[in-house]
Amino acid sequence: MERVTRIVSQRAVVIFSKSTCCMCHTIKTLFYDLGVNPTVHELDEDPRAGKEIEKALVRLGCSPSVPAVFIGGELVGGANEVMTLHLSSSLVPLLKQAGAIWL
Repeated sequence: MERVTRIVSQRAVVIFSKSTCCMCHTIKTLFYDLGVNPTVHELDEDPRAGKEIEKALVRLGCSPSVPAVFIGGELVGGANEVMTLHLSSSLVPLLKQAGAIWL
């Protein structure tokens, strides 16, 4: 849990992902298209640390555990929550507030 807290506090946008997850790919693409340069942690590329982080994400309430998106150090949620924010035009202001985009 401390590792996740440390990681998400260091960057404006952090995405915990798996390289084989299609929804993770979709969320990463959305952020890139918005001009965001998120820090992406592919949990399946580091089996030992990835499993530990995945357990911490589940304890935080992420279900499924990936994608897990943090903006400004706060858990936003998974694909459903991010897409809901985007469709309601709330995602970009949140990203601006966190300093992830400037325009």
